[in-house]
Amino acid sequence: MARLPASGSPAVPRPGPGRARLEPAQGSGQGFWALAWYRFRHHKVALAGAAVVLVLVLVTLLAGPIAPYRFEDIDLTARLRSPSWRHLLGTDTIGHDVFTRLLYAGRVSLLVGFSAAVAAASAGILIGATAGFYGGWLDNVLMRITDVSLALPDLPILIVLSKYLGGSVAGIVFVISLFAWRGVARLVRGEVLKLRGQEFADAARALGATDLRILARHLVPNTLAPVIVAATLIVGGAILTEAALSFLGIGIQPPVPSWGNMLQNAQDFILSAPRRRPQGRSGPPAQALGHRAGSRDA
Repeated sequence: MARLPASGSPAVPRPGPGRARLEPAQGSGQGFWALAWYRFRHHKVALAGAAVVLVLVLVTLLAGPIAPYRFEDIDLTARLRSPSWRHLLGTDTIGHDVFTRLLYAGRVSLLVGFSAAVAAASAGILIGATAGFYGGWLDNVLMRITDVSLALPDLPILIVLSKYLGGSVAGIVFVISLFAWRGVARLVRGEVLKLRGQEFADAARALGATDLRILARHLVPNTLAPVIVAATLIVGGAILTEAALSFLGIGIQPPVPSWGNMLQNAQDFILSAPRRRPQGRSGPPAQALGHRAGSRDA
C-alpha cells in the first residue's frame, strides 16, 4: 500500500524496476513546477546533461578568475606556440592565449544564445497568443506572415542582414531573433486554441476578467511547457548561427573573441602551417561548439 509523503499531499505510485517511487499527483495543489522538478531530479540522464551544461556555463562565467591572461593581451614573441604549461592551448598568429580567448568567447556565445532565446520566445508568445485567442482575420494575417517567413531561406537573409547590422552582440541577437520566433508562435497559437474554450477560461470571462487578464493569468502560463522546450532549442541554434556568421567574417568582430572568429583565424594556418600543431587552436572552439550542439539536441 502506497504511503503518503511527508507533506501530506496525495501521491500515485510510479511503476519501475525495484521499489516504486511516489510522485505527487497533478491535482495535489503542488503545481506544475513542483511536478516538473520531481520528475527532473529522478531522471539520471537529464541530471547528467544538466551537470555538463552547468560546468560549461560556470567556466565561461568565471573566465576572469580562471583565465591566466586578459583576452586582448598580445605577445608577439610568443606567436604560434604549441600547448604548454604557460599557454595551455597554445597561442594564435599574433600571440593571443587561446585558452583565455576560448573562455571569454564562451561568454559571448552564452549571451547571444540566451538573449536570442528570450527575445524570440517573447515575440512568439505575443504573436501566437494573440492569433490563437482572437482568431478570425487577425489569426489569418499573423499566421500567413509566419508561413511566408518560414518559406524564406534563412541563411542568405541572415548573411545580408548581418553585413549591415552585425559586428556587435546586440546586432547579432536582433538578426537571429528575427527568424527564431516562428516556431514558438505556432506552438503557442495551437495551445491557446485548445485552451480558450475550456471551462476555466469561460469561468474567468463570466467573472468579468478582461482579455489581457485571461491571456496573462490563465492561458499563457498553461503553454509554457512546450515554450520552454522550444526556447532551449533556440539557445543552441543561436550559438551555432552566431559561430557560422562569425566564421564567415560578418558576425562578432575582433578583438572581441568568438568561437566562430577563432575558427576562422585557425583555418588559415591549418593549411599554411600544418606542423605547428593547429589542433591546439582550432580544436577547442570546435569541440565547445560540438558540446553546445549536443546539449541542444539532447
